[in-house]
Amino acid sequence: MREPIHTPHAPAPIGPYVQALVTEGRLLFISGQIGLTPAGSLAGEDVRTQTRQALDNLRAILQAAGAGLEHVVKTTVFLRSLQDFAAMNEVYAEYFGAHPPARTTVEVSGLPRGALVEIEAIAVIPSGAPR
Repeated sequence: MREPIHTPHAPAPIGPYVQALVTEGRLLFISGQIGLTPAGSLAGEDVRTQTRQALDNLRAILQAAGAGLEHVVKTTVFLRSLQDFAAMNEVYAEYFGAHPPARTTVEVSGLPRGALVEIEAIAVIPSGAPR
């Protein structure tokens, strides 16, 4: 079973994919989120602002699925430059606090819309969560 998740509080997909999919009723796979506002424009030109928006998008999708950031078990962060690692990490720590998920961070040569950061996530939806 695959159930697509969509919320107007995060940007619509810019290609042939969904914001997220729930499988087996509880496992949530969230597509990579760049710093696009729900209206579809980049939130800013610096990595801190774009990271904040990408994480706000993740949070909105999680909420639409009945979960929260505390239910994220794994993220992958794609940075256009590892020079931005410290700045991205500061914002990331604000969102995930003392109990962050497992994470991989990689440098890539480019991201959609010229973004500086993209973050994808896997979460476990709590049992009995409303959707």
